[in-house]
Amino acid sequence: MGPIKEVARSFKKHLDNIVTYFTHRISNAALEGLNNRIAGLVKKAFGYRSRERFKTDILFHLGGLDLYPR
Repeated sequence: MGPIKEVARSFKKHLDNIVTYFTHRISNAALEGLNNRIAGLVKKAFGYRSRERFKTDILFHLGGLDLYPR
């Protein structure tokens, strides 16, 4: 099968998602970026022992909180 046919089949397979993007201009790029940053936290911490600490670290590092409020 030629490369052009592979691309055409891929487009046909994902046509609903492609049309949805151009209709609503929504993608999961921001979510993927956030997921990548969370994975970085896990790697930096060498894992977490408790779910509560994991949640706290995500909110602390990625929650956009101001450490020095006025």
